Order: sequence, then C-alpha cells, then structure tokens
Amino acid sequence: MRTADFHFDLPPELIAQQPAPCRDQSRLLVLHRTGQRMEHRPFQELADLLRTGDVLVLNNSRVLPARLHGINPLTGGKFEILLLEENQVNDWWAMLRPGKRARVGTKIQLLEKTGMASKFFAEVTAFNEEGHRRLKFSGPANLFDELERLGEIPLPPYIERHGEQAGDRERYQTVYAAAAGSVAAPTAGLHFTPELLENLRARGVEICFVTLHVGAGTFLPVKAENVADHRMHAERFEIGAATVSAVNAAKASGRRVIAVGTTATRALEAVARQNAGNLNVYAGKTDIFIFPPAGFQIVDALLTNFHLPESTLLMLVSAFAAPGEKSRGRELVLAAYAEAIRQHYRFFSYGDAMLLL
Repeated sequence: MRTADFHFDLPPELIAQQPAPCRDQSRLLVLHRTGQRMEHRPFQELADLLRTGDVLVLNNSRVLPARLHGINPLTGGKFEILLLEENQVNDWWAMLRPGKRARVGTKIQLLEKTGMASKFFAEVTAFNEEGHRRLKFSGPANLFDELERLGEIPLPPYIERHGEQAGDRERYQTVYAAAAGSVAAPTAGLHFTPELLENLRARGVEICFVTLHVGAGTFLPVKAENVADHRMHAERFEIGAATVSAVNAAKASGRRVIAVGTTATRALEAVARQNAGNLNVYAGKTDIFIFPPAGFQIVDALLTNFHLPESTLLMLVSAFAAPGEKSRGRELVLAAYAEAIRQHYRFFSYGDAMLLL
C-alpha cells in the first residue's frame, strides 16, 4: 500500500487546541465493523457499549516533562531539548533544535523555567543516523529527579501555543498514569475519569494495564512512498502477570479484550506474535508496525482518538477495521473520518474519540 492512500484533508479549525472542559465530555464516534454502521455518542455512555466480562486494557505510562531549554554558555546560542530515552543515570538520547549547532563536544547549560541559568549542564557525546544526540548531564545527582522543576510537558507541534498552559500537566496525562517514561501521552486514555472507571468496574468490566513508553518515533511522518518500507522506532514496554492472566482467561472463554489506544494494542499484539497468540509476562522493546492487511490475535475492540493523515496510527486503525484485508479497513476508517469532519468532531491529542466494535 502507498502512504498517500492514507491521506485525508482536515480543516485546521478541527484540530483541538484545548481539552474538553471535563475529560469525559468529549464525543465518541462508534464504528461497527460488521454492518459498517456508525453512531454518535457522548463518551460518558461508553459503559453502555461494553459488556460484563469485557477486559479493558489501558496504557499507564506517565508523560515526562521532557522538553528542556538551554544555552551555549560560550556563545549564548539557545537550544530546545526533547528527551527521548534514558540510557542510564544522566545519559539520554534527545532531539535538539537547532541540530546543526549541536556538534559532538557542544556544552549546554540548562535553564530554569524563569529563564535563569541552572546548575545542570549537558554535553553532546554522540549522534545517530536519525540526527538524535546523546547527552551526558552533569550537576545534580540525577536529571530525572529535576525534570518536574526544569522541564515542560512536550505538547505536540499541532497544538499551536508557546509552552505549557495552566492545566496541561494534569490534562495531558491520564488519571491512572503511573510509571514515568513517555514523551507523548497515550491520548485515548485522556477521556477517562476515576468515576467512569469505577462505573465500568461496577458493571463487570475488568480493567488492567500495560506500560508502553511512547516515543517521538510513534508520531514521526511516514516518509517512505510504500507503507511496508517504513521502520518504527523501538519503544520500551512491560506486561505484568495480572494483565496476562486477565487477557488469556478472556480469550479462552470468548470474552472481548478492548484496547484503549494504539499503544496498548501494539504492546498486546507484539507479545502475541511471539507467543502463538497468547500473552506472557514481558519486559523489553517493540518496533511492531501494524498496517493493512495485518491480523489481530488479542484485541477484539479498539478505543482510539482521531489521528493525523498518513500516520502509522491511522494505518493501525485501518488494519483493525478489517483485519486481514488490504483496502476495506482503510475505506471504512476514512469514511468514518469524513463523517467526523462533517459532524465537527475535534481531532488529535486533545480531541474526541472513536470506538471500533
């Protein structure tokens, strides 16, 4: 398939710049894959669409305040740093802007949020073929412990405002976020409130978690003309014993497994592909890329946001809409997106949601 096959035109005013006033006040487009039927619901009615015995799998990764600012103390040149992955204490891979000035040996002094110079320094020690820089930090004992004070939540570039606003640290984070490590939110989970989760449990829906730390590579544009030539960046993830037990039991008894987001889907399906369709306890990395005509061994229903044109996320959703088929899923999803545009749904990270049943 061609990357261009996944293009659609989106009016810019439908790109959500702010979250809904309350998390669960977003809208929900429900796509019934069999029968190709769509319906429009408020997200608060999600419980009415689920069944007793369903297993709902959420990604509980927490977003790091991973955007830092610094200066070259010799020239005064400014840098923006987006931390990507910690190798060990005070040793990180990062994206730097402007990259041309970040040669090996360049030293950068980090800035406080006030703009004052901090006691933390970074030195560029290497770079890779993607243009990312390896940074060695010095100063306080561990940069990770300073991020809440020094860093900003790395909102996506299509949210067109400078820096954080009041509330972003709370709203660009799921209410169940636990292990810190993502540089972007698993956005399908942003719609849930503690009350909605309790309502689901009261109705007999089993809730469990995976942890996949979302990297910047998930959102990089697909530059290859042919979809199959694209390569994903590897992301760290874990699936624990409780989730393995719940999911395997559901599959054995014919109950549905519902993934909240493309990240949870990728974690589940990555392990299933290595384990004859079952889950096992796992901690490692995955670069799984799911696109039509892929099949799915674990996930029976998918809750997700509306994604960018020609993105790997849209390709995954298209594969899920018609597993094992090359074109029908893409046609179904693009038709649903066209309907969402007609109905003025809000798109991308702070936007509305879609449920594929």
